[in-house]
Amino acid sequence: MFLDTVLARNPALVETAAALHHRGAIPPDTYVMDHDAVEENARLLAAEAERRGLTLWFVAKQFGRNPELIRAVARHIPRFAAIDPPEARALRAAGAAAGNLGHLVQIPVRDLGEMLGWRPEAVTVFDLANTAAVGAAARGLGTVQDVLVRVEGAPEDVHPGQEGGVPVDRLDSFAQQVERLPGVRIAGVTAFPCLLCDPVSGRPRPTATLGRAVRAREVLEARGHDGVRLSAPSVTSVATLPLLARYGATHAEPGHALTGTTPAHARDLRQAERPACVYVSEVAHTLADGRPAVRGGGFYPRAVIRDAYVPRTGARLAVYPAPAGTIDYYRLLRAPASPRDALLGDTVVLAFRTQVFVTRSTVAVVRGLSSGVPRLSGLYDARGRSLE
Repeated sequence: MFLDTVLARNPALVETAAALHHRGAIPPDTYVMDHDAVEENARLLAAEAERRGLTLWFVAKQFGRNPELIRAVARHIPRFAAIDPPEARALRAAGAAAGNLGHLVQIPVRDLGEMLGWRPEAVTVFDLANTAAVGAAARGLGTVQDVLVRVEGAPEDVHPGQEGGVPVDRLDSFAQQVERLPGVRIAGVTAFPCLLCDPVSGRPRPTATLGRAVRAREVLEARGHDGVRLSAPSVTSVATLPLLARYGATHAEPGHALTGTTPAHARDLRQAERPACVYVSEVAHTLADGRPAVRGGGFYPRAVIRDAYVPRTGARLAVYPAPAGTIDYYRLLRAPASPRDALLGDTVVLAFRTQVFVTRSTVAVVRGLSSGVPRLSGLYDARGRSLE
């Protein structure tokens, strides 16, 4: 999906990743991250958000909750939106501050006391029971916690496994009940996804779910709530921040823009953010019909992988799709024109939409690409723990 983009806009990353694998510094099944590009992308996002009057909470799941990259991003975007408690702990341990917790995964009741003790700016709640639990935990700490009400998304937008939220037509009665709960204050609304990229053009467009979130804010304002926040995540980038501002968003949650891997980046080389991530594997064996099999471990089902690059020979080989039920041992490539184009152990570089936290991959961080003096600064597992 992003191979053409990264070869055009960050070829030094491809070359460095291949060299690291060739000399044995990184294993196959490794995501190689350009630290300098990630930090520059964060700086660009922060500057555009400031121009538009938006607050950013950054997301780290896609690059493996990596402490080096978290610190790089937090220098420009200090607060995070955590997907789940393990991510929240990793982000905080790396020095970032809590912005929005419960963003996609509700906080388990047993973890609420710990996490509310960090004084997050907001906690997203999907239903009344979770809201009451947040209130009880906040009371135990002697605080009142601001919450964002997750609005139920439009059916055509919601990804499987991400269902939940309060229907807009029930928000008035929901808010009435929450207003009677001690320990919580309704601070705003959120929904997901608020933007999606057109599958053909790659251009970001507002979703029906964003429309629901805008209506939800109006409901709360009609009830007398002041300064109602609207956090509008998904496909947040320098290019989409003006669009979010026009819809009245107050907060946005960049994730893939930090690595230059939103769908728009795959089709438009003019996007502000540079691609900062490639995946390195190697040829594991060759089938009798000539198709090479590359080692897996980091292939994400929704990654949209189209082709692979063999640096030794310059071969570009199509990647066969894998059914959803596939175990990620290997991925098959189209047979090359010559068997010698892809031999056992050859480095294979791919670039696709990542979700490192759901893989068993290694993450390698490279610094110095921006100055032409790259060096491997660390190896980590998919949850951000050092392997050195």
